[in-house]
Amino acid sequence: MFAVSPMALARSGILGMNSRNVSYIGRYNPRHLFPLVDNKLRTKLLAQQAGVVTPRLYYVIQHQYEISKVGQLLNRIQGGFAIKPAKGSGGKGILVIIGRREDNFVKASGVEVTLEDIERHLTNTLAGLYSLSGSPDVAIIEELIEFDPVFAGYSHEGVPDIRVIVFKGYPVMAMLRLATHASDGKANLHQGAVGVGLDIATGRCLNAVQFSRPIKQHPDTGMGFDRIQVPNWTEMLNLAARCYEMTGLGYIGTDLVLDAKRGPLLLELNARPGLAIQVANGCGLLPRLRHIESLQIRHDSPDSRVRYVMREFATAAPEIPNEMFPAMA
Repeated sequence: MFAVSPMALARSGILGMNSRNVSYIGRYNPRHLFPLVDNKLRTKLLAQQAGVVTPRLYYVIQHQYEISKVGQLLNRIQGGFAIKPAKGSGGKGILVIIGRREDNFVKASGVEVTLEDIERHLTNTLAGLYSLSGSPDVAIIEELIEFDPVFAGYSHEGVPDIRVIVFKGYPVMAMLRLATHASDGKANLHQGAVGVGLDIATGRCLNAVQFSRPIKQHPDTGMGFDRIQVPNWTEMLNLAARCYEMTGLGYIGTDLVLDAKRGPLLLELNARPGLAIQVANGCGLLPRLRHIESLQIRHDSPDSRVRYVMREFATAAPEIPNEMFPAMA
């Protein structure tokens, strides 16, 4: 693996893990606010109070004895659904069901699972198998996203989502995450999803990577990424910017999705967002973060902050040499 010196990374404006943890997460994210975003159920309830739209919540499974009745509950749901651990991370423990085939449930990959499989999955979730700390958890059953047809052919066996890094209420960098067969239909870069860097001003594709390596086409569908432009882009950024007031956290990753019927929705928040978004964009976060820190006059509303970054960060920063990509995995 090619080794890159810290000085070379710094010259490219790369935000490293230590700097992220100390200078941004540690400085701008009060510890007592972490539970608001570390627990998906708490985030969803908080979003409802703030008027931020999220996927509809069907059921919450909190106790083992409730699992015996889950078959009856699922029969009341028309269409698909998603089961998520409230305290899960990195896409672990998420089970997406797109429909039924006789008595079985069908995943996005076409694989069938039984009711017993789902009950076992729920038992593991409550036991904390997928939670951040291994502590007991609860399971959320929520509405399945019907992603906008503009992404047809770009995301395979799963729903694409958009990660926006928000600093002090300003959206500073964004990427589109596209599911692949390797990622089992999940929009998680570590599991093999594709990350597509997006121009913060327009929502257009800048660059695309899989496993931290540049690619031009989707590995499963062959669709080229150069024509991607996310619709409702300003609305997307406004939704992300509003999460600053909603949580009080200064440095967060907002995960959004574009639903075909309901438009932009908030999926979840992350108080410790990963750094691979820099690889997807082909530029570092540090220049933008320092720019926001240097502002003498603050913009009070989410809309004014979005208009500001769309103007100031419209031109992509200098491209990072390809040999630096492995260091960002």
